[in-house]
Amino acid sequence: MLSDSAPGAGESSEAYWKSLRYFNLYRFVLAALLFVSSALHPSPLSIFSPAHGDWHLAVTSFYLLLTTLSVMLLHRYRRNFNLQLSAHVVVDVAAMTALMHVSGGVTSGFGVMLLVSLAGASLVGQGRMVLFYAALATLAVLFELTFRALGSDFDAAAFFQAGLFCVGFFAVAISARLLARRVIANEELARRRGADLQNQMLISQRVIEEMQDGVLVLNQSGWVRQHNPRAEKLLGLSGAPEFLLDQYSPELVQGFADWQANPALATRLVRVPASGLQLRATFIAIESVERDVLVFLEDMGRLQAQAQQLKLAALGRLTANIAHEIRNPLSAISHAGELMLEERRGEIHERLLRIVLDNTQRLDRIVRDVLEVGRRDRAHREPLLLSQFLPAFVEEFSVKEKIAGDVIELTCPEVLALCFDRSHLHRVLWNLLGNALRHSQQATGSIRLIARTGRQPGRVELLVSDDGAGVPEAMREQIFEPFFTTHHRGTGLGLYIARELCEANEAQLELLDNLPGAQFCMAGRSEGCL
Repeated sequence: MLSDSAPGAGESSEAYWKSLRYFNLYRFVLAALLFVSSALHPSPLSIFSPAHGDWHLAVTSFYLLLTTLSVMLLHRYRRNFNLQLSAHVVVDVAAMTALMHVSGGVTSGFGVMLLVSLAGASLVGQGRMVLFYAALATLAVLFELTFRALGSDFDAAAFFQAGLFCVGFFAVAISARLLARRVIANEELARRRGADLQNQMLISQRVIEEMQDGVLVLNQSGWVRQHNPRAEKLLGLSGAPEFLLDQYSPELVQGFADWQANPALATRLVRVPASGLQLRATFIAIESVERDVLVFLEDMGRLQAQAQQLKLAALGRLTANIAHEIRNPLSAISHAGELMLEERRGEIHERLLRIVLDNTQRLDRIVRDVLEVGRRDRAHREPLLLSQFLPAFVEEFSVKEKIAGDVIELTCPEVLALCFDRSHLHRVLWNLLGNALRHSQQATGSIRLIARTGRQPGRVELLVSDDGAGVPEAMREQIFEPFFTTHHRGTGLGLYIARELCEANEAQLELLDNLPGAQFCMAGRSEGCL
């Protein structure tokens, strides 16, 4: 019933040593008071009887010395817990029994001090050792009473009173130990729950920090008390631990006020001036003492981009499968049309066959473009010296498109290198220059191809511009979407494929402001090719 595990050397035993230290401080204070009382003998302040004054002083002095040594030893030596506690109890029992003997026996009141010492030792001690301490105190009291009775000072009432004390020793020891077991169990449960709570807090904090959504904790006055790093980026925060919400987004403040007035308006789209982002804010009340409010901020641009990527991925898989199924019958139609064209059955017949062949060629270009999207991940990047690659490419493009050599104006330093897949770069530039050629005046210098050092370290930029009318503002958002075209013979996949191939080579393709013609910028890495 009373068995417990001994405290180990780890963290769980710290409570035992701390309790033992407090027990020793009590013993030291008690020994000091007894020593002072015996030193003041025969003063009225002394609690001892006038007789045996020297014995009182000797016992209390020895008791004070031993308690002082035990306090010092416990401070420096934390091993053998049971041995140290048992030694302390033995000293207490011996000292109190000696003081009881020289002060008149059980009726002197020192038996009560033994009860206090046993209670303290039982609270600190472990298992069946508390029964040993009670038995030791019982034997000491009975031995003192027997010794006194053998000295012709027999008192039957004293034996009865000693029996009551002995019963009290065991009752106090067992009761104190049961209470200590409950306290220790509650303390261990609290420690485990505290550790679980700490782990849960760390996990929750890490989850909030890594969330793609911003998280704010507002009080009822609109002060932001806590926020995660993502919220700093979405709101353009300065990093202050607490700030007023209207300093960053008046629309968010208005949404917060509307939600307070009507909790059904929990979601609202807001614009943040500092970051220029459109966010979806969701307000959730927290059942806390201060009635704080939790605000989730989602970047609508990121959500739209994810939806667009999913749509394009599904569309790419579908079109790739269709392209494979179309290519074989398309080749058969084209071949049959060419054979029929060789028969020369008349002008009308040849014109109709020419229409068939032109459209089969257009369909074939669409199929090739769709299949090219499926090969975007097969990039084999290499360092390309632009001063060698670009002139050869411009010459090939001019010959294939049958334009004068001065229509394209090339500007390229001697030392620039681009980390890119050679075939991918060829396709990207062909699409960009082809698009510029269609919308330009096709005069001298109508198309400009400029290579330059990037605005960011380790980057190279290629600028392609023309002298056409430029891209209308209403079309700028759709220019890179698949199958969007303004040309009746276009497939609508050229710019989309160009951007996809750039992303496959860790580059970016974007549409810049009109000059007044359209201007595209491709930025790629100048080093670090695999």
